[in-house]
Amino acid sequence: MLPRFPSAVIGLVTRLATCVVACVALAGAHAAAQDASRAPAKPNVLLIVADDLGWGDVGCYGGERCKIATPNLDRLASQGLRFTDAHAAAAICAPSRYALLTGRYAWRTRLRAGNVESWGKPLIAADRLTLAELARRQGYRTACIGKWHLGWDWRIPAGKEPFFRGRGQDEARLAAWREVFGRAIGGGPTTRGFDEYFGVDIPNHPPFCFLENDRTVGVPSVPLPESQIGDNLASVGGPALDGWKLEGVLPTLGERATRFLAARKESKQPFFLYLAATAPHTPYAVNEPWRGKSGLGAYADLVMETDAWVGRVLAALDEAGLTDSTLVVFTSDNGCAPVAGIEALQAKGHFPSGPWRGRKQDAWEGGHRVPLIVRWPGVVAPGTSSARLVGLVDVFATFASIVGAELPANVAEDSVSLLPILRGEDVAVREALVSQSGSGVLALRSGKWKAIFGPGSGAPDGSGPSLFDLEVDPGETRDLATASAEQLQRLTGELQRSIDLGRSTPGEPQQNDIPVELRPSKTPKGK
Repeated sequence: MLPRFPSAVIGLVTRLATCVVACVALAGAHAAAQDASRAPAKPNVLLIVADDLGWGDVGCYGGERCKIATPNLDRLASQGLRFTDAHAAAAICAPSRYALLTGRYAWRTRLRAGNVESWGKPLIAADRLTLAELARRQGYRTACIGKWHLGWDWRIPAGKEPFFRGRGQDEARLAAWREVFGRAIGGGPTTRGFDEYFGVDIPNHPPFCFLENDRTVGVPSVPLPESQIGDNLASVGGPALDGWKLEGVLPTLGERATRFLAARKESKQPFFLYLAATAPHTPYAVNEPWRGKSGLGAYADLVMETDAWVGRVLAALDEAGLTDSTLVVFTSDNGCAPVAGIEALQAKGHFPSGPWRGRKQDAWEGGHRVPLIVRWPGVVAPGTSSARLVGLVDVFATFASIVGAELPANVAEDSVSLLPILRGEDVAVREALVSQSGSGVLALRSGKWKAIFGPGSGAPDGSGPSLFDLEVDPGETRDLATASAEQLQRLTGELQRSIDLGRSTPGEPQQNDIPVELRPSKTPKGK
């Protein structure tokens, strides 16, 4: 358990920090306004998303409670704006990524709870405008490098599904693999707005190979060796390339990213690169230079390797002469996963969730409050921070504002623009934000109040709903559902309106893909 500090002390520290942030932001805003004319009308965009990186795993966020060295991310924050109250739309991988790329909450889709499983169908509808497609329509070269985890049209023949889930090796199984991997695969990134793609679907699940555009790179034809399954490496067995090494995934993605950036050096066409890291998610396949370097275990070693990986990509941006013309966004898809050994890390003084309760999968803050750093030379003042409530779902509307694109009523229904904050204004761009736990529990943040609509993660008695005042109780330790029933009623009505209208932003009502219950009757566990 996290140590609990007196609420009065936490509240005082929080208020003092907010005052300091406001003063720094005002000074920085003036400097940014003076340099704003230097920023290109259509900047390049480098969107880097870490996988399962906790809020407190980055030094400039965790402070003394972070025992992992992250010099590259700390440097990036010193060069830009650090959001301290930023949230993924979900506390688990696929729905978080869906919201990021569509500007729409994933609980409006078939993925009301849980994750897109291995061999799952595409989650983003073919006619849904994505962030990548919007960029392409604005003249950008669009690329996705890294983890996809939003489904493909694998076209596995009926009755042959078991061949793609076991560890065995027989001729019938191998024939099925050759049949599926020997042809184009639909529904992937290049059908959702990206001009090019290179990466893996889910790094700890099959197929254990890279995919490029709409095909596997080679034909996976052997089972993944038993030595690479379990112990926080691959979660399950399945088809793999002969000689596949889990340690090679992250470095290869970095190499492809640096190659992409080098190729843009002489181009006048702006680019949008969605760089989705596979780390520090499992597999904890740490490369030799980083093994044991943290002194805290494999997870912390991998965080350090990920930080160095980000540093190499940013260095490639410098080498290509693109730094001043590129908007860089760094974040994580959700909080730190329990398999990282959180209790053991805390015993050594490192707190992956910082002061927040919970971790990946939870409706509590630690499940979805994530680092969010933005560097935009000439616009964003260096070394500033913002305590305003924002979400990764807002990246969509922010980009649209930057390039001057008007969004139709059926696009980015839950996204608001962060551009005023990026320009140095200390304004509330949104009052409320919805988060989704791994089991499908919804939580609504409205000002200082947060309601969690159980059952499931976040409800102390297992049923909920529960209510917390984050201003005086950021650790979510005191349920005020009874004492402040009127606030709970207000938040309940606010979330219900968002459900009924099919959107949480002003505009024409839209339809959810499926009927949505405020409190799900079934809460399957996500993975």
